[in-house]
Amino acid sequence: MPAPRTRQQNVTAAQWAANGGLGATDLTESIDYYGENVFSPAVQKERLSKDTFKRLTQAVANGEGLDVDLANEVANAMLEWALEKGATHYTHWFQPLTGATAEKHDAFFDPQPDGTAITEFKGKDLIQAEPDASSFPSGGLRATFEARGYTAWDPTSPAFILENPNGALLCIPTAFVSWTGEALDQKIPLLRSMDALSKAAVKAVGLLGIEAEHVYASVGPEQEYFLIDEQYFYERADLVNTGRTLFGAKPPKGQQLDDHYFGSIPERILAFMMHSERELQRLGIPIKTRHNEVAPNQFELAPIYEGSNVGADHQQLTMQILQNTARDYGLVCLLHEKPFAGVNGSGKHNNWSISTSKANLLDPGETPHENLTFLFFCAATLKAVDRHAALLRATVANAGQDHRLGANEAPPAIISVFLGSELTKAFEFIASGIGEGKTPKETLDLGTALLPVLPKHGGDRNRTSPFAFTGNKFEFRALGSSQSISLTNTVLNTIVAQAIDEMSAKLEPMLEAGTSLNEAVLTVVKDAYVEHRRIVFDGDGYSDEWSAEAEKRGLLNLRTTPEALPWLTNPQTVELFEAYNVLSERELEAREEILFEQYVIKLNIEGETTAQIARTQILPAAVRHLAELKAAGHEALISETTELLQELFFAIEKLESANEIHEDDTIVREADYMRDVVVPAMAAVREVGDRLEKIVADDLWPLPKYWEMLFIK
Repeated sequence: MPAPRTRQQNVTAAQWAANGGLGATDLTESIDYYGENVFSPAVQKERLSKDTFKRLTQAVANGEGLDVDLANEVANAMLEWALEKGATHYTHWFQPLTGATAEKHDAFFDPQPDGTAITEFKGKDLIQAEPDASSFPSGGLRATFEARGYTAWDPTSPAFILENPNGALLCIPTAFVSWTGEALDQKIPLLRSMDALSKAAVKAVGLLGIEAEHVYASVGPEQEYFLIDEQYFYERADLVNTGRTLFGAKPPKGQQLDDHYFGSIPERILAFMMHSERELQRLGIPIKTRHNEVAPNQFELAPIYEGSNVGADHQQLTMQILQNTARDYGLVCLLHEKPFAGVNGSGKHNNWSISTSKANLLDPGETPHENLTFLFFCAATLKAVDRHAALLRATVANAGQDHRLGANEAPPAIISVFLGSELTKAFEFIASGIGEGKTPKETLDLGTALLPVLPKHGGDRNRTSPFAFTGNKFEFRALGSSQSISLTNTVLNTIVAQAIDEMSAKLEPMLEAGTSLNEAVLTVVKDAYVEHRRIVFDGDGYSDEWSAEAEKRGLLNLRTTPEALPWLTNPQTVELFEAYNVLSERELEAREEILFEQYVIKLNIEGETTAQIARTQILPAAVRHLAELKAAGHEALISETTELLQELFFAIEKLESANEIHEDDTIVREADYMRDVVVPAMAAVREVGDRLEKIVADDLWPLPKYWEMLFIK
């Protein structure tokens, strides 16, 4: 029999010394390190000839390809810079349809016939590479034997250096395509969608009397995450295999005291945050904010806004840096959407806006009811989100999200838009002509001369809204913490481009007929708002009343992933994406199939892990506990434990039967089976296991408990 479990590991987990064996980096030195590991425009200007830098800048700005001579000059400068940074290898860093990033390292050193080696990196190496595509998910975009794929340099996202204790690596952000030309990655569709949005918006601002050569989509994705001591992580097969706890009784203390949100950050956690921020800032990632989140041992960081493409690249790097740096502090960073039952899950709030080089088009200004540009683009966004709400929901669908959405500050699966009282009043006035569109500015008098009088904003921030206007941007709160932001922003850019084009098509003939700009814009805005006002909701998104009201309005409630994913290939979606040359029908079908496969595989891993833990850890612990009770002769406790053991055994057998290999004719039917059969069977095993946790002797229980993982920092 194994030795009884003790709490000594809790003492060990709670011990941490600054500049000790963990996280020994000195973070107190005040130096300017922002962007030091990025081949940024500033570095390019310094290392390239004036003519080469000008040609490169123009090529990037105009979306033009690089000729061989220009590529060779850039590659040579990049090589010298990377070698000075200690790099020995380079990689075409790309984002396949796994949701993660990928890299194949090639050395700068080429052996020569005379037995020596030279350092070499040519323009052709910079522009294109050929990683084996055979092991990446393709959703049918290639045959099994078609292994060839291509990566192509994206010069709009600067190259960067990733450091390792034993060296450094030059990373070149690239797109990834099959040898037949279909997009096998997240970047290509995002870039296409940005072009589509810019084209539509440039025409629209021209009609509004604003000159612009380009309109940019920008993002600022906040990242929520949990940290736990690595000892607890590696003691739990569920966390190692699935990223979430498949067992765990509710602890006496959870997040009910509200003492975590914005609370004082523990020293060990703060040191990790500071270290992570430094590494992110060295990569040119503009991290701005950090704080405790609502759940114990949950935290958040947020960047300043960037262009969608660079922001998506930086978001992938952010997740990687958080996970890597955590290990320096004896911690593990959990990015699962719902790692612990009963407390907040983790999301990734996607703050989205559009702007010219001079102005944010979603900035309402002091008088939003009179701001024609804002009203036009805000109404276009409402129109887009209402028409394609189900598609937006599909972009945030995965197995983890099925646990997260709809509770604990995560938005519900019903997509709605929160505008706030000031904007709702303005749009309702435009729609009806009744009342007054302007909301008088108010202040908050705090009742003491020691504190300033504060301006009061025209609207609250509704935490239950999936898509909320928050000042000069929309915040899509439904994204999960582990997900790439690329697909969501690809969809958002494309659907808004369509809405802008349709509104421009109504506006243009009115202006040509002599209608004043003010009257024409307000007419178009009114029509869009009246048609799509059903999407606007400012109340409690968790309430049963809203579910009923949403159904009356015709808004869909796609609660689970299998319900949501088919909207990726809905005829409306296919028509839209092919019209804007963002994704072909075949590329959309591939993404749907891959996401279904990932859903099925993840739930299969969860199901088998649940059965294994229950049979090989929880069941034996309960049997040993029963043996001790029998030795003590306590009949009531013997009876209680015996009944639970029988219940657990039957539940395990049912889950194991559900986990057995079975044939379904489509991946969609397989997903339905996992949701309808395997998930309930898992829940039944967990329910009994969690009840046993509350009665089995503490020194016999094999798994670290919630109170340990959540409160020992």
